Amino acid sequence: MKIHEYQGKEILRKYGVTVPRGIPCMSVEEAVKAAETLGGPVWVVKAQIHAGGRGKGGGVKVAKSLEQVKEFSEQILGMQLVTHQTGPEGQKVRRLLIEEGADIKKELYVSLVTDRVSQRVVLMASSEGGMDIEEVAESHPELLHSIAIDPSIGLTDAEAAGIAAKIGVPEGSIADAVTNLQGLYKAYWETDSSLAEINPLILTGSGKVIALDAKFNFDANSLFRQPEIVAYRDLDEEDPAEVEASKFDLAYISLDGNIGCLVNGAGLAMATMDTIKLFGGEPANFLDVGGGATAEKVTEAFKIMLKNPGLKAILVNIFGGIMRCDVIAEGVITAVKAVSLNVPLVVRMKGTNEDLGKKMLADSGLPIIAADTMEDAAKSVVAAAAGQA
Repeated sequence: MKIHEYQGKEILRKYGVTVPRGIPCMSVEEAVKAAETLGGPVWVVKAQIHAGGRGKGGGVKVAKSLEQVKEFSEQILGMQLVTHQTGPEGQKVRRLLIEEGADIKKELYVSLVTDRVSQRVVLMASSEGGMDIEEVAESHPELLHSIAIDPSIGLTDAEAAGIAAKIGVPEGSIADAVTNLQGLYKAYWETDSSLAEINPLILTGSGKVIALDAKFNFDANSLFRQPEIVAYRDLDEEDPAEVEASKFDLAYISLDGNIGCLVNGAGLAMATMDTIKLFGGEPANFLDVGGGATAEKVTEAFKIMLKNPGLKAILVNIFGGIMRCDVIAEGVITAVKAVSLNVPLVVRMKGTNEDLGKKMLADSGLPIIAADTMEDAAKSVVAAAAGQA
């Protein structure tokens, strides 16, 4: 789960990280009023979408008058903002952040991620703030510093001070940097984040350390114990099909192909997509119905896939371990009848009650293409999709 910049800054502020004063807005009128409330000679008008690179795409403007705040807000609010993370279709801007201007002397980069190899949270930092960290890592790896944090101790004063010095924080600002880095770590740890990034973390002319941006991603598996984080969720920023799938506890991700995939188990789902691609097809989605799929869940899964106008065929690939093949067969039959399926359907089932499941499909009278192996299933669905093109 992702959140907006202004929401990330609310979290950072709670944990003692210094952030600029700012007000989120949903309209041009609110934006002008926010600038008046903040006061000062300079304001920053920022698009709020779940993607980076907003400045390069025209979604961040510096205003030096209330008239410019109004002008820039009218330009940005409602625009289809295209960045390297949105793809060519862009993302519609529905929210703004009006923020006080900052006296930027130096831009730095800091982030926290979980390293699954060391099984520790890793603090990464660089003197090259404002840039994509991937570019820094590729072109100047010596400028990227990291430290694995002992979870039993947390980020120590010495560790925070050491990495702050490495990225160019002057001696007089080290204490301020330590406070901000330890606050960032505590925020990451206590909110079950999977990513916490400040880019840029700035040094002002007076030597203050301020988080000028904030990006948080959260582990979806932990949201049950993070109600305050769930409250930040903005469904307008998410794929409608994925939102609908989550209501039925379906793991669904939209892709660019034309072959729908309905599988039980994430590993098998990925293998299924790979096999489809091996034989020249393109998956339209990742869809894991899990080990407890019911007829209702399978029906909803079909409905979600069929909302894709580019869908040409569907492959159901089931391994009956915990899930019985006859239960899946019943779900498939119910779903096909409920949605009036109008694209070819290939079904491959292996495991518990496999023969019974296959018989149920054969006796249903429905135009279902049966397959016995992954190869047969993939070849059949790719051919079926091509026949529909």
